[in-house]
Amino acid sequence: MRTWMEKHPHRIAAAGPTLLPIPRCMQRRHFLGISAAALLAGCAFGPRPAPPVATTPPSPPTPRPIKIGLALGGGAARGFAHIGVIKALEAQGIRADLVTGTSAGAVVAALYASGLNGFELNKLALTMDEAAIADWALPFGTRFGGWLKGEALQNYVNRLVQNRPIEAMKLPLGIVATDLKSGDKILFRRGNTGQAVRASSSVPGVFQPVSIQGHDYVDGGLVEPVPVDSARAMGADFVIAVNISADPSAQQHAGQSGVLLQTTAIMGQSINKMALARADVVIRPELPDMGGSDFNARNRAVLAGEQATAAVMATLRQRLEQARLAPAGKVAAQ
Repeated sequence: MRTWMEKHPHRIAAAGPTLLPIPRCMQRRHFLGISAAALLAGCAFGPRPAPPVATTPPSPPTPRPIKIGLALGGGAARGFAHIGVIKALEAQGIRADLVTGTSAGAVVAALYASGLNGFELNKLALTMDEAAIADWALPFGTRFGGWLKGEALQNYVNRLVQNRPIEAMKLPLGIVATDLKSGDKILFRRGNTGQAVRASSSVPGVFQPVSIQGHDYVDGGLVEPVPVDSARAMGADFVIAVNISADPSAQQHAGQSGVLLQTTAIMGQSINKMALARADVVIRPELPDMGGSDFNARNRAVLAGEQATAAVMATLRQRLEQARLAPAGKVAAQ
């Protein structure tokens, strides 16, 4: 059977190019295609996403200034080792902002606070005459006992610091002594420098106690052998402690003076352990066979101080850097 187009070809030719009707199914597909294209076009020309925000990594914390406290402990003639410590610290550009001292450490602390550097202290140690600080008490066994009055030590220190009082020193200075009646620790921050040093150095039985404003004072090593807490109380953020106290088990204690010094060392041993744990760095000069009255070994003591400081220098620098980067009020990890 022929179709209409086959039966009437002449009509198709006469009509020319006429659009043929599009089947309904094709119309639906055409509409969906146009809609999809429009949707894609809308997406292409819609709001553009915001450009990525450029962020910079947080800058490293800025080192803050900190106060370095130097706590010089007691130990009689072994106190010459403090000079070696100061020399070694200064050689590395490390200088204390404040200094505290007990007993022999009080002597060196006072001279250091007055402005003397390590080399000047070393020169002074080499020329020091032990007789210049020995003033025998006659008759023996006066009010509190003690072979030495201590006035010679007081005058010696005052002469070297040019009679400046504690509060007039170039560095803040604290000197530790013990109230003989109450047993309390006393931190001298003002007044006669030589007299405070004398009080701090008055080992019972060796030196006579020092009377200041109605109170009698003796060796500060009885209450704070290494004045770490005193340095903190004065505002130190970072405390370098120098422990020159002898190990009691390694000391010779012949004679009355040896027994007295040994007794003091034993009494301060347990106190010392707790205080040193609160320091940031502890320097321990090795002088196992040096007695407290061995002034002839002063050169060896100075050298021991230098060597002990060099041994901890890497740790000291690391902890100083940690302290400078730590937020204010927080102690750097040790």
